[in-house]
Amino acid sequence: MKDLDTIRRLIDTKQDRFIAVADRIWALAETRWHETESMATQIDAIGNEGFRVQSGIAGIPTAFVAEAGHGGPVICFLGEYDALAGLSQVEAQAEPAAADPSISAGQAAGNGHGCGHNLLGTASLMAAVAVKDYLAANNLPGRVRYYGCPAEEGGSAKTFMVREGVFNDVDAALSWHPDCAT
Repeated sequence: MKDLDTIRRLIDTKQDRFIAVADRIWALAETRWHETESMATQIDAIGNEGFRVQSGIAGIPTAFVAEAGHGGPVICFLGEYDALAGLSQVEAQAEPAAADPSISAGQAAGNGHGCGHNLLGTASLMAAVAVKDYLAANNLPGRVRYYGCPAEEGGSAKTFMVREGVFNDVDAALSWHPDCAT
């Protein structure tokens, strides 16, 4: 429990910065293979946390990996940041509504984060930073990686990344996705 409380405190001290990252990616709403500014937003955030960043991995211009730490196991977090076409939405509104008021009902809206990739990727990014900070604060070995995975919606970028061997030396990989359950 003490370790979990420590990690919660590490997250709490940085949450405002990561909320800003999620909000920025929400506003960008870039679709698969075109997430250049979303990727740059995440790279800037994690680079400021001391991670070494390599972009364009697996031959994908909008994919990247960020790593911090030394020795020990390689723990990775996977995150997305792509939006979907036609899912434009109004912030803080639960009912469907196009962000562009000139779009009438039934017309295709702009891009939007239907699955919350602005949140998924940013939460995974924040988790990687928290684990890195925890390992460093406790002088523990281990490399923490964050994989920026574009084109999750209909692009299968992770498949290309696997094919190129970018996960070959990973000991543990964590990813998450919300779902509704009753």
